Amino acid sequence: MRALRILLIVVVILGGLFVIADRVAVNFAEGEAADRLKTTENLSATPDVSIKGFPFLTQVVGGSLDDIEVGITNYEAAAGNGAQKIRIDDLRADMRGVEFSGDYSSATATSATGTATIAYDELLKTAKSEPTQVAPGVTAHVVGLSDGGNGKIKVTVEATVLGTKLPEPVSVLSSVKVIDGDTVRVKADGLPKFGGVEIAESRVRAITDFQQKIDGLPGGIQLDKVQAAPNGVEITVKGSDVRLAG
Repeated sequence: MRALRILLIVVVILGGLFVIADRVAVNFAEGEAADRLKTTENLSATPDVSIKGFPFLTQVVGGSLDDIEVGITNYEAAAGNGAQKIRIDDLRADMRGVEFSGDYSSATATSATGTATIAYDELLKTAKSEPTQVAPGVTAHVVGLSDGGNGKIKVTVEATVLGTKLPEPVSVLSSVKVIDGDTVRVKADGLPKFGGVEIAESRVRAITDFQQKIDGLPGGIQLDKVQAAPNGVEITVKGSDVRLAG
């Protein structure tokens, strides 16, 4: 009995030391991965990286990790027109089945899902914010985007008729969706009226409808779905064979 008791004590002590070593190793790996991701994606701040699953060391020996969560507070994505950028807020991605090379210089996730937000003031950069002629003597431009409720965007348009600005902006509820995996499209459900003036639908939609292409998300993930929310449009992202580094 004494020998058994001593054996149990040794096992408990060794188990505790293994847990401590495992947590130290995972914390170090998270820091290294965060630094590598910051460099790879040219981020202004170090992202959050959390390696899930226990034990970590046995996963490393096997050459893959079950689950890694990545969080980037502000990500500057290409807007699809060269120099312009669009800010993605609070990008969160859950990477599954992460395999890495023998020298740990690169890592690729089998699949990834996540969420992000684009603030309305960022999305507004895409809309026609300069007055544009939509009919003889009538100009209009988008002056604001906001939450219209039920997943819709409220698009507010200011118009000038025969040199006189309408006393109140007009607004229209618009649907928002992802097309081609890299573009957010905003399309009015109906058409606003500008002081009773009859205007061709195509000319009105040239103002109310617009789309924003978003290129170069981390690791090659793509847009999946989008809906309007109080602080902006909320996006879900997904991808396969997603590169974390290398």
